[in-house]
Amino acid sequence: MEKRKAGLYALDLTEARWTKSSKSSTAPYCVEVAHLGDGAVAVRDSNHRELPPLRFTAEEWAAFRDGVREGEFG
Repeated sequence: MEKRKAGLYALDLTEARWTKSSKSSTAPYCVEVAHLGDGAVAVRDSNHRELPPLRFTAEEWAAFRDGVREGEFG
């Protein structure tokens, strides 16, 4: 896993296509997601794009997504 994670952080995201959730359009705090291939994603704060984005493997992203759906964070 460490090697895959390092590979994600080695990717150049200059040309990444970022998407903001339609559900966050009215919220003051929003995130944007870029798909990196093989289910991996990068996530950034849309209000502070100068900060480096976080990068998640497909397994990490799935675990986070499932946790949100199951109400673990609310």
